[in-house]
Amino acid sequence: MTDVKNMTKRSQRAADTRRRILDAAHDLFVANGYGATNLQEVADRAGVAIQTIYFVFGNKRKLLKELVDVTIAGDDEPIATMNRPWFRDAIAAETADALLRAHVRGTSEILHRAAAITDMVATAAASDAEIAQLWPNGEQPRLQVHLAAAEALVTKPGARTDITAETAADILFALLSTALYLLFVRERGWTPERWEQWTYDTLRAQLCTP
Repeated sequence: MTDVKNMTKRSQRAADTRRRILDAAHDLFVANGYGATNLQEVADRAGVAIQTIYFVFGNKRKLLKELVDVTIAGDDEPIATMNRPWFRDAIAAETADALLRAHVRGTSEILHRAAAITDMVATAAASDAEIAQLWPNGEQPRLQVHLAAAEALVTKPGARTDITAETAADILFALLSTALYLLFVRERGWTPERWEQWTYDTLRAQLCTP
């Protein structure tokens, strides 16, 4: 029993250390830029030795990759978007409208988290070719998520019958994008709540019956 408790404590400490490093990297990468931030600065902010960062993440690029993945997911659990409860609940909704509302809500939460690091990652990738290779499939995973949602949506009561799953996926992919979110929320000053409602209303008009 003591061994189990000790193992649990060690696991918790390791998770806490990982989170402090990720939080420090997020703050410094966003404030100063990925290229201008060195790992010693991250270590100092996180209150760990720099060797700990190398042990946990390997190198700076892998730290960035983990930071992006955790930011999008909202936690560090190795669960794909389509296996997460919010997405599975959306797919299981009884009507097209209910599915769409849940999908917009879940996606908007991701976009809100990811918006702060979007420019930083783009700048980092532009100056370091190896960073772009961290995500070899580009936008394909995001499209697959929206395609899965669209394939379920077109089978629900209330879905437009003249819209294919592929067309619905394209519309979801376009409107539920970081670029459009940033255009409205950052450039035009909309609140995230206003953006979410407008996006839902717009998608409902496109994908659901009146």
